[in-house]
This record gives sequence, C-alpha cells and structure tokens, in this order.
Amino acid sequence: MNNRLYVGNLAYSVRDESLHQQFSQFGSVTSAKVMMERDTGRSKGFGFVEMGSDSEAQDAINGLNGRSVDGRALTVNVARPMEARPSFGGGADRGGYRGGRY
Repeated sequence: MNNRLYVGNLAYSVRDESLHQQFSQFGSVTSAKVMMERDTGRSKGFGFVEMGSDSEAQDAINGLNGRSVDGRALTVNVARPMEARPSFGGGADRGGYRGGRY
C-alpha cells in the first residue's frame, strides 16, 4: 500500500491545518495540502495527506472515507500517480487565420 492519500469532496473552507488535524487522530501526518486555484486562491475541493505509515493511512481511510465533515461526505483513498497530460504539440502553427494574402 501507499501512505499518500487523496482526499476529495472537501468543503471550500478547509485549509491545510484543519486537514492535518482531521487526519492526525489516525496517526502521524507527514504532510497535508489542500489544492488551491492559482488565480483566485480558492480551494479546489480536494487535497493530499501523507501519513507516517501504511497502517496509519489505512486507519485514516477506514475512519474518514464517507464521513461527513462540514456537511460533505469525504472521499479518502490511496493517491494514484499523476497521469501525464496530453501534449497538443508545438510547432509554428498555433491557430489563427492562415488564409488569403499577408
């Protein structure tokens, strides 16, 4: 198993510290990070928590997955590796009008 967890369906008011506190009741929390919108600074509604061990991570999943926090049922599971985003190429032609004379 992996001790890095995905936490979804977070209330937009949740911040790193409160996420850390929620998970600390199941063991040592190495890190807790709520993902934020770059432009607005608003929460994206999900985050990641790294627990001290695999068994603590499993305890956190068992204790928090589906539990209502701030009126929202949390989704807690083992985080998957980030998938590569599709590349849309590069090159000189990036769209725009190409017909007619210049």
